[in-house]
Amino acid sequence: MIERRVHAEREEPFVVFLIGMRINKLWAVHQWLPILLVAPRMVRELRADEESGLLGSRGWLAWRSVGFVQYWESFDDLRAYARDVESRHLDAWQSYDEETADSGAVGIWHETYRVDPADYETVYNRMPAYGLGAADGVELVDASGDRASMFGRLGRSDGSDAPTARADD
Repeated sequence: MIERRVHAEREEPFVVFLIGMRINKLWAVHQWLPILLVAPRMVRELRADEESGLLGSRGWLAWRSVGFVQYWESFDDLRAYARDVESRHLDAWQSYDEETADSGAVGIWHETYRVDPADYETVYNRMPAYGLGAADGVELVDASGDRASMFGRLGRSDGSDAPTARADD
């Protein structure tokens, strides 16, 4: 646990990748279970390869869906993994496309965002490193002074516009 208010700072651009699946036909377990099981294996594969470009990944479960938020060094690294013939991903993608997609039993989605260091802000208050703050290549710095407010962390104010007095502690 980090006992203070911090901001995740990264000087280089990065990619935020959101990916998930939605179970549309609960009874079609034979179609969605293989996809559900391969997803964490892909994350383990990426984490084991220090050259993959994956900075961090966090999964979530919700009713009928599973997803991941991932942070990547670059879009090129993400694309390289997606198309790598030796990765678990390409085989899973091809299997889904050829065997499962048309059944409608499970849906797949993803969103990819390229992020410039000047165009994001974060704050974490009295909690373990999380999200971007837990990713490789990110420094956690005090969210005080000129980083006390959202606009301050974006470099658009001196931080004095923080909405509460506690924001600067």
